[in-house]
Amino acid sequence: MAVATKIDLYQVVTDAIIAKLESGVCPWSPGWASAKLSRPLRSCGIPYQGVNVVILWFAALEAGYTSPFWLTFEQAKKLGGSVRKGEKSSRVVFFQPVVKSEESASGETLTKSFPILKSYCVFNANQIDGLPDHFYPKGESVEINAGERIASFDEFVKATGAHVVEEGNQAKYSRVADRVSVPPFAQFASPEDYASTLAHELIHWTGVPGRLDRQLGKRFGDAQYAAEELVAELGAAFILADLGICSVPRDDHASYLASWLKVLKADKRALFSASALASKAAEYLAERAGMRPVGVPQENSSEGV
Repeated sequence: MAVATKIDLYQVVTDAIIAKLESGVCPWSPGWASAKLSRPLRSCGIPYQGVNVVILWFAALEAGYTSPFWLTFEQAKKLGGSVRKGEKSSRVVFFQPVVKSEESASGETLTKSFPILKSYCVFNANQIDGLPDHFYPKGESVEINAGERIASFDEFVKATGAHVVEEGNQAKYSRVADRVSVPPFAQFASPEDYASTLAHELIHWTGVPGRLDRQLGKRFGDAQYAAEELVAELGAAFILADLGICSVPRDDHASYLASWLKVLKADKRALFSASALASKAAEYLAERAGMRPVGVPQENSSEGV
């Protein structure tokens, strides 16, 4: 009788992401305008969080899906839909709390709770026939703007309360001055380029004590700088997707890509940690700006990613 092999979900997900990055594909800033942007959505419309956003963006980019909705086989069936024969599912993950009781040397019963990584399979609405019309949004093209500022983004930035100045020729966040600096708007190739750069620096702004006090800790060790840059890239992409703005690759994207790959290859859990921190940072900015929270109640178990 064959013995079932236990799947290392951390390794499976990380290896898949590494393979895509090494091929030059980056789902959070693909470098071209695509269908109307959104975070991946559950059947009920709740956005996915953390690493699942990256997983499903990759799947959608590779297959050319235009719908943001992802459903399990049973969810599709309940809604009157049917998954087309031969369609391949995508695997998303969640953390399920497990409680374990142990007896101490003194005879006392000790209870410990810890999370176990689990997964389930979903299909994009474009793989399913017969769903209600809203699951199939029209594939409106997103064109890069010619030079006008994006009013919704400017309003968002102002509402966060961050001190932002347009000066010099370098984008950076200064902890000493607690100030975000970006070059003047006119120096950017497009409004999307400006928004992508500023959103990246705003994620850095969230990480200081008094805000999220982001602690990367021993997990990243000497790679903390690269890990923080990955958090900033992912967090910026999450925010821009929520605002419906195309994320544009930074000029230094290639050098960062090499450092991110090094981090991911050294630690199979690094992407999970960075994605979770990015989600928290994006949610923090959204709440400060008065946007509809994206971290609303999870379905079924505690997903945490």
